[in-house]
Amino acid sequence: MNKQTLLEYLHLSNDLLHVIVILLLAWLLLGLSRKLIRLFRDYMNNRADTAEDKRRIETLARVFRYISTVVISLVAGMLVLSEIGISIAPILGAAGVVGLAVGFGAQSLIKDYFNGFFLLLENQIRQGDVIEVCEKIGVVEDITLRYVCLRDNEGSVHYVPNGQISIVTNKSRDYAYALIDIGVAYREDMAEVGQVVVEVGRAMRAEAGISASILDDIEVQGVQELADSAVILRCRIKTVALDQWNVRRAFLGRIKQAFDARGIEIP
Repeated sequence: MNKQTLLEYLHLSNDLLHVIVILLLAWLLLGLSRKLIRLFRDYMNNRADTAEDKRRIETLARVFRYISTVVISLVAGMLVLSEIGISIAPILGAAGVVGLAVGFGAQSLIKDYFNGFFLLLENQIRQGDVIEVCEKIGVVEDITLRYVCLRDNEGSVHYVPNGQISIVTNKSRDYAYALIDIGVAYREDMAEVGQVVVEVGRAMRAEAGISASILDDIEVQGVQELADSAVILRCRIKTVALDQWNVRRAFLGRIKQAFDARGIEIP
């Protein structure tokens, strides 16, 4: 083996060693990042109060795991190419041109992922919430970085891209109000009507089965509208989130019975 051949062999061996070290470090970093993400996930799960919070934490953990894998793999790949003598500058330049061309067509997709990330990070939406987005109302069956999946009251499923979501109306947080408009004939005494409404509300709050959904006494806000054939009285009941619709239906049935017993006319 002549001197030139020996130098080439040593140089090749040195490059191969560098590649092995880079791949080994990348493998170790991938393992370390996954372990740290797993530890963080377990720590947050221990502090989570609900199953929804745990699902959100799991989703965020998957996102961070994906991001760390992509970043470490890309950096390791570029370092390996550089070590084996392939210039990464033309590749980066070509990637920039292609990325620019693709970027115009992928802007909406990128926006979907960014919006989805912050929706999850800020806990604006959780699986099982009832929300209104983009004029669609329904229960959140799934939320990803790409879209939110809603099922409405008729059973239809709506896939809403996260990039189109600018306002989220969440009907599932902390508490809600059952908003009720009651129409009575013009000849009725509104003071008596209001008293009957209060009595029915108090009775419901003391009633087994429905009382657990009611958080406060009924609030009579007063006359809301003078309609063509009725005076509209507005009231509301503070309820557990998502129970407002059941409470409203229960109240309407009971107020109808109470009005019939008092002879109060509903046009």
